[in-house]
Amino acid sequence: MLKRLIHIFFPKKSEPDTMKYLIAGLGNIGAEYENTRHNVGFQVLDALAKAAGISFKPDHLGAIAMLKHKGRTLILLKPSTYMNRSGKSVRYWLQKENIPKENLLVVLDDLNLPFGKQRLRPQGSDGGHNGLKDIDEITGGNNYARLRIGIGSDFSKGKQVDFVLGEWSSDEADELKTVLEYAGNTTKSFATIGLQLTMTQFNKK
Repeated sequence: MLKRLIHIFFPKKSEPDTMKYLIAGLGNIGAEYENTRHNVGFQVLDALAKAAGISFKPDHLGAIAMLKHKGRTLILLKPSTYMNRSGKSVRYWLQKENIPKENLLVVLDDLNLPFGKQRLRPQGSDGGHNGLKDIDEITGGNNYARLRIGIGSDFSKGKQVDFVLGEWSSDEADELKTVLEYAGNTTKSFATIGLQLTMTQFNKK
C-alpha cells in the first residue's frame, strides 16, 4: 500500500527520449521581421520544413513542425516569445517532449561571421546574443549545441540594430537558398551522426 501511494504522489520520471531532437530556430514573429537577417534561424527551419513537405502549426509558446529523418524525430521550433525571451519556449518543449539537453540545437544569426559562413559548436558564451543569453538563463547553462549562421557586419558605426533587423540585400538574397540548405543538412546530420562528426564535416572555412 505504501509503495502504491509513493508511486501516485511521486511518479517515477520517464527516461529521456534520445531519438528525439529539439531544433530551435531563433527569430521574431510578425511580417515585419520575416525576411530580416535576425530571423535566419526561422528561415533555416522554414527551408527544412519545405524540403520535407511538412508545415508549421501554432502551439504553446511557438510554432511546431515534426520532421522524421533516419529513425529520428526532429521537433522544429520557432518560438513565439520574441528573440529576447526564447528560453521559456525552449525549456517548455524540452520538458514536454522529454528531450535531453544534449539533443538540443539552437540555430541563430551571428554578426561575427561573414555572410554565408556557419559554425557549429557544442557550447559557448552568448556572444552578446540576447536569444542565447535567455536560453542559458532559463535552461540552466550554455551546455547545448548551437549553429551560428553568419550575417556579416557591413554596417557603419551606430547602425548595428538597423543592419540586424534589416532585410537581406539583393546579392545576399540570391545566395540565401544555398546557405539555408547547407544549414538544414547540418541540422539533419547533427541528429544522425552526432555533433563531433557533423562539426568536422560541415564547419568549413
